[in-house]
Amino acid sequence: MKASVFLREIKNMGISTITGVPDSTLKQFCDAVQADGGKEFKHYVTPNEGAAVGLATGEYLATKHPCLVYLQNSGLGNIINPLASIANREVYGIPMLFVIGWRGEPGKKDEPQHVFQGKVTCELLEVMDVPYSVIDDGTTETQIKEILEKAHEHLEENRQYAIIVKKGTFEKERAFVWENGYDLVREQALKIILEKVYRDSHIVSTTGKISRELYEQSDALYGNHDRIFMTVGGMGHASMIAYGIAQADAARKIVCVDGDGAVLMHMGALAFLAKQSPKNLLHIVINNAAHESVGAMPTGYSGQSYVDIAKACGYKAVYSVTSAEQLRRALEEADTVRELTMIEVMVSLTSREDLGRPKESAAENGQNFMKKLQEI
Repeated sequence: MKASVFLREIKNMGISTITGVPDSTLKQFCDAVQADGGKEFKHYVTPNEGAAVGLATGEYLATKHPCLVYLQNSGLGNIINPLASIANREVYGIPMLFVIGWRGEPGKKDEPQHVFQGKVTCELLEVMDVPYSVIDDGTTETQIKEILEKAHEHLEENRQYAIIVKKGTFEKERAFVWENGYDLVREQALKIILEKVYRDSHIVSTTGKISRELYEQSDALYGNHDRIFMTVGGMGHASMIAYGIAQADAARKIVCVDGDGAVLMHMGALAFLAKQSPKNLLHIVINNAAHESVGAMPTGYSGQSYVDIAKACGYKAVYSVTSAEQLRRALEEADTVRELTMIEVMVSLTSREDLGRPKESAAENGQNFMKKLQEI
């Protein structure tokens, strides 16, 4: 099915505002929304999925028109609170249409962080009183019209409705492509970070390609990746995991390698970390201004820097770098500061087509990391 055809039917429902967080399963849909360029739809990429529900709530209060909220099924956790305590028909009754990418679909091979979420996706919607339909690559245009008619009936009753999208549902049309203007390649930056910190630190890395690239580069440099805890799920929580380790033993040097989209998702962590001000935590933010791991759509904060926010929150030292040499110098200076520090690394959207994935299970990698921690 062409995503543009799907969007045409969405427009026919009277929906003109689309908001959410990108997902690889919905890449063709997201590309089509971006290609629209604001002609038919207002489009907002929000910090997290719960924020999208909030935006959709405000739009409805002001206009009486429901919004479309898109998300990966892993984002269901972020929408449960605003959905249950604001939008549900027993509270304010705010109608909205969800389009949900189904990662971890039972019976289909997927990454470990998606397996359990995939199993409970439909059950979560049922518990949340959200009726739904499932579409795939065999769904016809006629069937889509019927599904959206059903959805419209529920929206008219001030309820929500969800369309769960299986992988491969939407066919490729025109891909959305953009450049962020930076030259430093992320994997090159990660290699420099490993060369400078791996031997005497433990690393917590964020979800997506950052962890995958650290995994491969660490194996290439050192023959192991035991000092890296890869936060394969729970986007936006790597820095708090890193702090949990750092506060347990001040003698450990902990490095959090974060992503700009992940920091944006739960930015309150910056204020918390600054308040606690652990001297043994180095926070590195890899900023390519995009949700690159799921299709390279710009974030809702694209083109902006995080170091000023970190400094305002109370980080003791901050650096913004755009080159390999600047990164090396910042890492060397941060090692002498021994205070809560942020290094923001501005990188391009380049990544290898043949980038691999961890060979071990998440549990095995976690156990190996814990063993390495105990050696201190």
